[in-house]
Amino acid sequence: MIDRAAVEAVLNAIPDPATGRGLVEAGVPKGLTVTEDRAGFVIEVPADRTAAYAPVRDAAEAALKAMPGMARVSVILTAETAPAARKASLSPAAVEQTRAKAPVPTDRPAHVRRVLAVASGKGGVGKSTVSVNLATALARRGLSVGILDADVHGPSLPTMLGLSGKPDYVDGAMVPHRAHGLKAMSVGLLTKAEDAMVWRGPMASQALTQMLTQTRWGTEDQPLDVLVVDLPPGTGDVQLTLIQKTPLDGAVIVSTPQEVALADARRAHTLFQRVNVPTLGLIENMSGPVFGRGGAEAEAGRLGVDFLGDLPLEASVREAGDAGAPLTSGDVADRFDAIAAAVAQKLGL
Repeated sequence: MIDRAAVEAVLNAIPDPATGRGLVEAGVPKGLTVTEDRAGFVIEVPADRTAAYAPVRDAAEAALKAMPGMARVSVILTAETAPAARKASLSPAAVEQTRAKAPVPTDRPAHVRRVLAVASGKGGVGKSTVSVNLATALARRGLSVGILDADVHGPSLPTMLGLSGKPDYVDGAMVPHRAHGLKAMSVGLLTKAEDAMVWRGPMASQALTQMLTQTRWGTEDQPLDVLVVDLPPGTGDVQLTLIQKTPLDGAVIVSTPQEVALADARRAHTLFQRVNVPTLGLIENMSGPVFGRGGAEAEAGRLGVDFLGDLPLEASVREAGDAGAPLTSGDVADRFDAIAAAVAQKLGL
């Protein structure tokens, strides 16, 4: 079993560039979590110091992995939230767990015209598959598209887009990976593929904030038309952090046809209603003999939102995701193109 004191001793042997003291003595590790065979923490520094601390992150990660019995390590380097933004995140307008309110979001990411959330409420309905293929379908329309994998505990974007390797830093900002016409960022690109994110809500929210606000999504000359955010299942910390950090221009909700999934889709719609984010429509995924069909379309009618289309349960979709190559042709790709056209119109793109 990994001992916390031993972890702190290993980290304290690495000097802090700012003070020369050990990392723990200097208070560098934030949210240090130590369990039976794994450890993780965040290094939070000013934006202009991220390049200086990148070697520190790498050294800490390597030193912890070298400890006997250590199976998994996660070290995230992030820039400090500006004081004004930090104050806003703690304001009374923040979303409460017991009664959702519309928070006062900070500004949208720099040089991003629209932010689209893809949500499900329930896990396992193919939301990430829809997010990736919807994003590439939007890109096929000639739009500049980014995709952010906000599922901190179960990132799937690297696999579905065939990506690996940590992003570069330029002037304190991360440079997103490029693949299949998209700019992409995921916590899975900041850690090893086998690492488990042993984080509580605040650390997960911090990771989302870093990827959302400290990624070079676009420039003044070439802004990003739309950032697609692949949300994790549920209506918890990550969803509320996204709502607090940026104005959302709309949400698309993905569900399979059966009632157990539709019940969670209703909850996701209710969350967006309460925080004044328009639900652009529902998508029925895995439609066909196995799960049935028509459930999401009927639910959209009950909720008073548009039904954007259905996507059949086909092996080609799974094969494309496993191969890291989104669909570009065939019936399902055509359906994604039709959904993308409707979403782009609703977003004014």
